[in-house]
Amino acid sequence: MTLKPPFDVLTDYERRSLAHVPGLPEQLDAPGLWRGVGYRIGERRLASTFAEVVEILSLPQVTHVPGSQPWMLGLANVRGNLLPIVDLKQFLEGERTVLHEGQRILLVRQPGGDVAVLIDELYGQRSFHDQQQIALEEGAEQGLTEGRYAYFIDRAYRLDDRYWGIFSLDRLARTPEFRQAAA
Repeated sequence: MTLKPPFDVLTDYERRSLAHVPGLPEQLDAPGLWRGVGYRIGERRLASTFAEVVEILSLPQVTHVPGSQPWMLGLANVRGNLLPIVDLKQFLEGERTVLHEGQRILLVRQPGGDVAVLIDELYGQRSFHDQQQIALEEGAEQGLTEGRYAYFIDRAYRLDDRYWGIFSLDRLARTPEFRQAAA
């Protein structure tokens, strides 16, 4: 019995595994398909690209920081790194998020270090097609782009009679007011 070189064995594994999932690479790069993380803030269903969300975590223990903005919940130690935790609903609407067990935070990369934003509910991965995109005016009628949300949402979709705004966490992280958490 002759042994194949390890590289040939791996190449054979790859060839056979791809034969069982026809079309998968094309589906991942489907034109007109938008994919990201879906979540809820207040009554609004939002989604952000996978590139903007570094990680999704349960809400860790938070230590209040005296002299900070009301929307700044405090700091949390996550694997030895101190992360600022921001109540996104309070930042955007001025209304505090009601904390509950199972609360999630989205870890967002920003210049100078990561920041975590508190969300009301996590929906997981969401995909939208170009045909589901709606005009921002229609999204505004549904309350998606009211108030401060208008600056962060530049696209909206309707899926199963529910409206979703594509929220730019990158734009949020670059907003001067968001970067200035001191009161």
